[in-house]
Amino acid sequence: MKSSKHSLLAIPCIAAACVTALPLCPAQQAAAEQPPSAAKAVSQADKTLYAQPSYLLSNNQVELAITQLGGHMAPVSFYRDTADAIQPYHISPWQEEKGPEMPAAVLVPLRGDFFCMPFGGNSDPLGNEKHPPHGEVATAFWIRTQSKRTGDVSALSMTMETSARAGKVTKDIYLVDSQNAVYTKHTIEGFEGKVPLGHHATLAMPDQDQSVRLASSPIRFGMTYPGTFSDPKQGEYQSLEPGKRWESLTQVPVAWKGQADADLTRLPARQGFADLIQIYNEQPDKDPSPAWMTATFTNQGYVWFSLKDPTLLNSTVFWIENRGRHGYPWQGRNHCLGIEDVTAHFADGLKASVEANALNQQGIRTALELTKNSPTVIPYIQGVVRVPKTFQIVKTIEFSPGQITLVSPDGQRVNAPVRHEFLRTGKL
Repeated sequence: MKSSKHSLLAIPCIAAACVTALPLCPAQQAAAEQPPSAAKAVSQADKTLYAQPSYLLSNNQVELAITQLGGHMAPVSFYRDTADAIQPYHISPWQEEKGPEMPAAVLVPLRGDFFCMPFGGNSDPLGNEKHPPHGEVATAFWIRTQSKRTGDVSALSMTMETSARAGKVTKDIYLVDSQNAVYTKHTIEGFEGKVPLGHHATLAMPDQDQSVRLASSPIRFGMTYPGTFSDPKQGEYQSLEPGKRWESLTQVPVAWKGQADADLTRLPARQGFADLIQIYNEQPDKDPSPAWMTATFTNQGYVWFSLKDPTLLNSTVFWIENRGRHGYPWQGRNHCLGIEDVTAHFADGLKASVEANALNQQGIRTALELTKNSPTVIPYIQGVVRVPKTFQIVKTIEFSPGQITLVSPDGQRVNAPVRHEFLRTGKL
């Protein structure tokens, strides 16, 4: 089976400080060639955070930064009006270091949540079409076009024109007063053909084993990556058995004979390994409810959640990184969890996702069809809810107008204001 060696997760990378050594992609070059007055008006960074010039957006509850380069969202502070704000997102540990040129541009700002198109490594071209890992939208320069406030909604808009496949992408990010949620909408215009895409949310992981409990809306099944995800020849190690299908995150086969299955609802675990899996949402019928993922940080008393439209993003890829890579700059220190809501074939990129593969031959779509004359809109919601320390894991999420209710297995219920209708209407 093919390895994902050229994916974001597997590339041995180096320091973010050498971003200026990278050649400008067409989108970056276009931004650089703007008239100085226009550039200052719409694209001047608000602040440099962890080595990356970033735009800022905030309200009474949330403050977020999003990098100009690649549009990576972090740090994000939820409950910012309290003494103990919550910052759930990972920022790669090499951000302030210096080193030789990066082998992949996406590794320069690597942090938090970012949009990917085509999602994955993109190591193989499709005809004459060749994309960087996770695409230009995760690696090139975003231009801020507008910051505004309407009623109780604060908004930031950014745009990018791509060249590997010509088109325009608009990134809109919204905050609603008194809500600990981030609403994102990507509008994709002018593109033609199939493409894998999605969000790459990356959470910081605590050191305490099994202190994060994962749960999802109903799934059809899950699979471990069918090839070599972490290559020992490059100082990388994986713990899960490749190419296995399973029905529950609690029973995932490990690579060693005679060992019990891994329970991936309890993380972190298996220090020294990096693994990749994918779960596939139940196919929606007449139920308009969002699909969801949650991570309950039991020692810190909060739940991170993501909400999506499963007709657009039909699966979740998990990058389970527990100090399992020892090449530079990983050096056995990177510790994070990617919860990546996508439509894709694992993290293999454009060619593997649009051609026949083991998933689409089972009726699971691994790419979306884009058309020039009709924009495609991808809405997404993520946020944080404080819960009692006795609340250990989410059993289900109930949806009522303008509100979600997290329900635990023992019947505890925690309400949070979230306008989940945004996933259907694109409006707040």
